[in-house]
Amino acid sequence: VQFVESGGGLVQSGDSLRLSCTASGIRFSDYTMGWYRQVPGKQRELVAAIFNDGTTNYEDSVKGRFTISRDNAQNTVDLQMDSLKVEDTATYYCNGDWRSLWYLKNHDYDSWGQGTQVTVSS
Repeated sequence: VQFVESGGGLVQSGDSLRLSCTASGIRFSDYTMGWYRQVPGKQRELVAAIFNDGTTNYEDSVKGRFTISRDNAQNTVDLQMDSLKVEDTATYYCNGDWRSLWYLKNHDYDSWGQGTQVTVSS
């Protein structure tokens, strides 16, 4: 299982970024995929998820600003981040699970990618 994240960068408050994650080693179309973020000293948190039927779920702080999407033919999941805020600064990761959203939120996975750094300045 491998996840490769890309697309991060340094932007100003109010700007947009689009993150992309390519997954391998899983039956991607069967998996619920998620984007997480982590800041030093804090636990990684799930911010957005997309089920295999395209249904989405967002953490309250990103609702209306972030949009998650997937391409099952390319095994990719993207995160469009608009109206970025300083508090969105974090390292962003993706992961997936064939079970429920609860697992995406609570399970401690063995496999993580290198992540992509997003830094939002004021």
